[in-house]
Amino acid sequence: MDDTIGIAHTLSDEECWQLLGENAFGRLVLHAAGEIDVFPVNYVVTEGTLYLRTAPGTKLLELTIHPDVVFEIDHVDDTSAYSVVLKGSAEELQSQDEIDLADSLPLVPFLPTLKYRWVRIRPTTLTGRAFQRGPEPERY
Repeated sequence: MDDTIGIAHTLSDEECWQLLGENAFGRLVLHAAGEIDVFPVNYVVTEGTLYLRTAPGTKLLELTIHPDVVFEIDHVDDTSAYSVVLKGSAEELQSQDEIDLADSLPLVPFLPTLKYRWVRIRPTTLTGRAFQRGPEPERY
């Protein structure tokens, strides 16, 4: 990350994937019931692809109807902040081979509920920004 306070640094694809890999919780943005909605989800990345598990419901239904999605993670602390945004196409895994491979990934639902449907998001764009935080500059 850039050490200049207040100036945003554009993250490389490699840096974005590293941050996605270091985290396990993000926000999935999609069309839900005719509106744009945000769903908090846990996830895992492997080989340039993002995976999540879900149960039947609005999220899975809308992913099937409108596969174009946005996925976002961010972090803010006292000295730094970053955001990574992945845009892509989501699809429920259908073949048993794909499901078996996904089942071998280290992803366990945060909530103690049965989530046996796997969704894969293949990215079309990946962007990120990071910056060092500091005091607000003098206004006048």
